[in-house]
Amino acid sequence: MGRRLAAAVHVQHPVSHEWMVLEPGYEPDEDLAAEITNPHAWEEDEATSDDEPDPGVSADNGPAAEPPSPRRRRKPAETSE
Repeated sequence: MGRRLAAAVHVQHPVSHEWMVLEPGYEPDEDLAAEITNPHAWEEDEATSDDEPDPGVSADNGPAAEPPSPRRRRKPAETSE
């Protein structure tokens, strides 16, 4: 069974190059599904939606803290002796 769309998408058919509008709930063929690049256009799989936590959300349901950005090292100041 293929993946189902959660939202309407506009996509160009890979063979005929005709623009198409695919409605929510539609299960496109694999060649047409490969043209849909937005991951939010797809319905969530029941198997993965409950088992795997979202990597962008921490356990307290708030956004995960971003790691600190690396700092650049500065050259030591040249001293004239």
